[in-house]
Amino acid sequence: MVKYKVTVYTGSNFSATTLNKVFIKLVGEDGESFRTKLVSLKGAASFYRGTSSKFSVCTDLDIGKVLLIELDKQPILLTPKDAWFVDKVCVKTPDKKVYTFPIYRWIDDTNVHRFREATALRVIDDTHHLGRYSREQELKKRAEDYNWHVYADGLPHCIKTSGLASLPCEVQFSFTKTSEFAFTAATGLLELNLKGLANQRTLWKDFEEIDKVFCNKSTDISEYVKKHWREDAFFGYQYLNGNNPILIRRCTSLPDNFPVTDEMVFVHGCKSFSDEMQKGNIYLCDYKTLDGVMTNVINEKRQYLVAPLVLLHKTPDDKLKPIAIQLKQTPSDDNPIFVPSDSEYDWLVAKAFVKSADFSEHQLNVHLLRTHLLAEVFSLSLLRNMPMVHPLYKLLIPHTRYTLQINFLARRLLISDTGVFTQFASSGGKGMFTILRRSLSSMTYTSLCIPDDIAERGVESLPNYYYRDDGLRLWDIIHRFVKGVLSYYYKNDQEVKDDVELQKWIQDIYEHGFLSQDGTGIPQSFSTVEEMVKFVTMVIFTCSAQHGAVNSGQYDYGGWMPNTPITLQQPPPIKKGTATEASFLQTLPNVDTTVQGMATMWLLSRQSSDFAGLGCYPDFHFSEEKPLNLIHTFQEELIQLSIKIKERNKSLEVPYTYMDPSEVENSVAI
Repeated sequence: MVKYKVTVYTGSNFSATTLNKVFIKLVGEDGESFRTKLVSLKGAASFYRGTSSKFSVCTDLDIGKVLLIELDKQPILLTPKDAWFVDKVCVKTPDKKVYTFPIYRWIDDTNVHRFREATALRVIDDTHHLGRYSREQELKKRAEDYNWHVYADGLPHCIKTSGLASLPCEVQFSFTKTSEFAFTAATGLLELNLKGLANQRTLWKDFEEIDKVFCNKSTDISEYVKKHWREDAFFGYQYLNGNNPILIRRCTSLPDNFPVTDEMVFVHGCKSFSDEMQKGNIYLCDYKTLDGVMTNVINEKRQYLVAPLVLLHKTPDDKLKPIAIQLKQTPSDDNPIFVPSDSEYDWLVAKAFVKSADFSEHQLNVHLLRTHLLAEVFSLSLLRNMPMVHPLYKLLIPHTRYTLQINFLARRLLISDTGVFTQFASSGGKGMFTILRRSLSSMTYTSLCIPDDIAERGVESLPNYYYRDDGLRLWDIIHRFVKGVLSYYYKNDQEVKDDVELQKWIQDIYEHGFLSQDGTGIPQSFSTVEEMVKFVTMVIFTCSAQHGAVNSGQYDYGGWMPNTPITLQQPPPIKKGTATEASFLQTLPNVDTTVQGMATMWLLSRQSSDFAGLGCYPDFHFSEEKPLNLIHTFQEELIQLSIKIKERNKSLEVPYTYMDPSEVENSVAI
């Protein structure tokens, strides 16, 4: 008789406990145990949440190296079956060797579930017939649980689900996350003391009235925004470190449809465009994706959205200031080019139309498409094509946490027919899908990889660009980590080519995420270790750092509505000299629209108490010494970068925290 000691770790999740009977079978290279009921002195408390319990499993003969375990649970007579969350199972052999089996999932049925030992194995390494069989069965079950769905033509595909309850248990929010999210969503207006204003379809009377509402809830940065939103230098600063830091690019020649002259902007004749462009001092922001988009109807009134072109000038004191704004793409007599020397409200109205356009560009392209929707594609393809034992699954699974559920909620609460964005943003409704389709069709692989994107936009030397500085350092840290881990498992390019699961993963991403579009630069397959490492780095960066950069500051920069109007009610001016404070207030969104936008941005900027920061790996997936050491090094480098960012921020008038690793979540979870 050979005795194996089995330790079962039940998760600490709310309601992770099971009172059902639990059975296990050990499967080894040389044999297997009988299906054994797990019984200990703890009795009914053996599988209580947050506990570990020890058991004995006996076999007639030594079963050799333990390859996998089979778990199932059955309800006790007259008691209902329940859901049980298992963290892991450890098996100690008579010769003191310990095998660990990571699980980290719910078992809520009476079926047999197979789990592999923690050593990472690519399919080409998995030579034992039992290992291959369990691998095939796992992926077959995943393909049934995780299906692709076309939410809207021309958009990345998403998970097919009939409702929130039909999402697989292991990708749903924790009880803590569910409770906090539901509470914040339900009480957002109340928490901001805005409940009585949600149905007030009136114009703002003056800025003092807006301030009274805004003062109910503010942050240090949102207070700064309120004080400085009219200033040109702060307008320019937001293109570097605000919610949309990826639009600005160096201008080396003026676009044909933007006929700005030296006389318009350099009134004293001391500078010229050609000289300033050659010196790298002229920058362009072009919102052409918004051109001709059908705008929303809010409170039975057609809203307005423009597709502006904005020129910015880097001044000798390293400030970035707007010097020309054209609100529509086609030059004409009724499409004037606004400049800082225009009247106060002519210039302020022009900047407000730009900021409103930037809101739509940011929310739909930069935030929703480039982080949320892509992260869902990365996650879903991983779950469909990678078994738990694959090294890429182990590397990427922390970066999928909560993504499928948060995107389901976004589709239901934000962009559905009754969603907040659909009801209250100028680009809600049909216009939203037009913008998303255009954005996806023009997306490139270069733009998703920050080192390439910075170089392509020509902004390598632009001063005070903290998004770039912190982002490049984070990319380098992530890239070193990914390269270290994947190079441990893939010794040469041929091994990459031969991994059919890896190739299916990237093929699914190309097909379902980028809709098989040629010319984007998105790889359809991997030929080299280097290609794979770069793409996986991009995936982790997108799901963590990039999402943090474009999500976390939404209330900071949008809480004070005049800085980021989510819609505008009057058409863009067709001539100069007509704007006043009264006409500006009439152009801004109504009270009800404003407070709905504020409450939503407040919700989307809140950090959950079960926040999992970048580099946080609470679950035991890797067991080999090399990847475990690399994880430790990765975490240490993130800590050091966080210290440097915090130290730099002490000297900044507006601290940039959105890419501080201690503030960046591991996944798209909000």
